[in-house]
Amino acid sequence: MTTGGHTLVVRLDSAGDVLLAGPAIRAAAAASARTALLCGPRGEAAARLLPGLDDILVYDAPWVGFDAPPARRADTDALLDALAARRFDRALILASYHQSPLPAALLLKMAGVPWIAADSEHYPGSLLDLRHHRAPHRHEAAAALDLAEAAGLRLPPGDSGALRVTCPAAAPHLTGPGPYLVVHPGAAVPARAWSAPRAARAVAALAAAGHRVVVTGGPAERDLTAAVAGRHALDLGGRTTLPELAAVIAAARTLITGNTGPAHLAAAVATPLVCLFAPVVPAHRWAPYRVPHVLLGHQDAPCAGTRARTCPVPGHPCLDSVTDAELLTAVDTLLTRTPGPGPDQEVTV
Repeated sequence: MTTGGHTLVVRLDSAGDVLLAGPAIRAAAAASARTALLCGPRGEAAARLLPGLDDILVYDAPWVGFDAPPARRADTDALLDALAARRFDRALILASYHQSPLPAALLLKMAGVPWIAADSEHYPGSLLDLRHHRAPHRHEAAAALDLAEAAGLRLPPGDSGALRVTCPAAAPHLTGPGPYLVVHPGAAVPARAWSAPRAARAVAALAAAGHRVVVTGGPAERDLTAAVAGRHALDLGGRTTLPELAAVIAAARTLITGNTGPAHLAAAVATPLVCLFAPVVPAHRWAPYRVPHVLLGHQDAPCAGTRARTCPVPGHPCLDSVTDAELLTAVDTLLTRTPGPGPDQEVTV
């Protein structure tokens, strides 16, 4: 495959998935005259933070997401027209290990994209020009970059391949002066976060240990963040755009959150984090990428590998049984850690 020309990268999932596609997007941009991303509506705000993109197209795919829209001929025709008008030379379709890239590949072929690459365990017929097989147990960000490299698209010299976003502006008007920790209690998948009462007890324990705590969340999480912050923390629930959230996390000493988009946002701004990682999906694929972090959560819990959205075990023991002492030890370990030669290791506590 020749480089140059116009490259399309496809990542149709959530904001966190789009952030994990960042290194592959930068590899595409380094080898292309123009680079575009086709993403879903939940990933658009994250896409606008990524370096290397000249264009962003948004499509709510009927085969992606928990509340996928119905398949409509008008929506498909509009997407095909938009793709055809841009005359792409090649495309990379990035999808999670359990997803098929073939619905997207079919639409791209119908739009006239002449060369398409994707990881696929299913027979692609004529839909893929490069059918790549991802390495076993590969992290999602690394697997995406592997595909780009297999297509002849490589990161430029000096690019380490870590996650990255355009430098967010400082947000002292939101957080006030002085050092702080961030607790982000929500997640699109409830099984991947603490229950609200458990998160509230954690915030109280952090405050009692002398930490100033800022609680963040989206517009739909105002009741959650108010309950979690209580009288112990500053509540920023519903008060930040995604760029402002990036700025708040970038200035934090540490982030405490579940396996959700802000964990990957922290990695992109190089903020160490304590990640409450429910084993419903494997940590080797979705843990914070190339940033100092501590994983808390019982990885051998009965919910392991189920991809459950709501915890199937009464009491949510994989995360809610994590103690305040374990949390405080993890935070102290990250705050006192001497930086090593590389940012990609998990910190042991």
